[in-house]
Amino acid sequence: MSDKDLKNSLPAEWAPQSGIQLTWPHAETDWAYMLTEVRSCFATIAREIAKRELLLIVTPEPEEVRKQISATVNMENVRFMECETNDTWARDHGAITLLNADGPSLLDFTFNGWGLKFASDKDNLITRQAVEAGFLHGRYINRLGFVLEGGSIESDGQGTLLTTSECLLSPNRNGQMSRDEIEAYLCSVFHLQRVLWLDHGYLAGDDTDSHVDTLARLCSPDTITYVQCTDRQDEHYEALHRMEEQLKTFRTINGEPYRLLALPMADKIEEEGERLPATYANFLIMNDAVLYPTYRQPENDARAGEVLQEAFPEYEIVGIDCRALIKQHGSLHCVTMQYPAGVLK
Repeated sequence: MSDKDLKNSLPAEWAPQSGIQLTWPHAETDWAYMLTEVRSCFATIAREIAKRELLLIVTPEPEEVRKQISATVNMENVRFMECETNDTWARDHGAITLLNADGPSLLDFTFNGWGLKFASDKDNLITRQAVEAGFLHGRYINRLGFVLEGGSIESDGQGTLLTTSECLLSPNRNGQMSRDEIEAYLCSVFHLQRVLWLDHGYLAGDDTDSHVDTLARLCSPDTITYVQCTDRQDEHYEALHRMEEQLKTFRTINGEPYRLLALPMADKIEEEGERLPATYANFLIMNDAVLYPTYRQPENDARAGEVLQEAFPEYEIVGIDCRALIKQHGSLHCVTMQYPAGVLK
């Protein structure tokens, strides 16, 4: 792949960033019954982001959010975009950025509430409004003819995309297209050389149809971290074991086996008899730090941090209690969207 081609490929999450987007919870979201608890979690995430990078907060009530966070967050690094929203999952309604020779391109795909499960009419307008209002800088590209969420794809920045067949082949997303057609579309739009399809793995309580960012993550062009289940009595054991075996068959762009680093499976967390999708794979890579979710499970939380330190030896590894987030079936990566250099100013 030439240098020119690389400049037109989908950057890896570890590529230099200009900042992160959070879409803030409010009383008209599904968080209404636990606003104080979830806002506290968001405020902690905001604090850790704004220590290091610019933070774009999308909210219909910017002055209210300012009051909530100003005592603990570096406000010099915070930008507010006033905007109506359905929910808070910036990973899935945020722009997906390509870096081109002439600057960033901001691709706006349709977000349809993870296969028409939830209302998304307001969230699906956020990217266009953010570009038009000047919060996101780059060439706006309308890709609304295709349903795609940021949490469903992982890029190594060298022409490889990692995804799951369960999500991308969901009939309520792009059901009119075959697997081959979807792969060809992705390769064309993102200037890819190949797509690696994970055909196994799921988390109980996950609304996304197995987003890859809940299961396996690219940490470098030759390293993948993944959720490993060692308890044969756990309902996830068989599916995650099959996923692990498939990961062992994958090869890097240079034909070598990936270095596979196993993240622990979080102990079962339930609410009203329903298992919640607690996963350590849902971490955010920043310029010099990795923010990862913890679940008040000291041994598992510490082990996950150790694995991530092995994957990112030059980065600061920062744990954030995300038990609040999994009550609405997502975690830390799900509520954030990073933007490469040049997008947030």
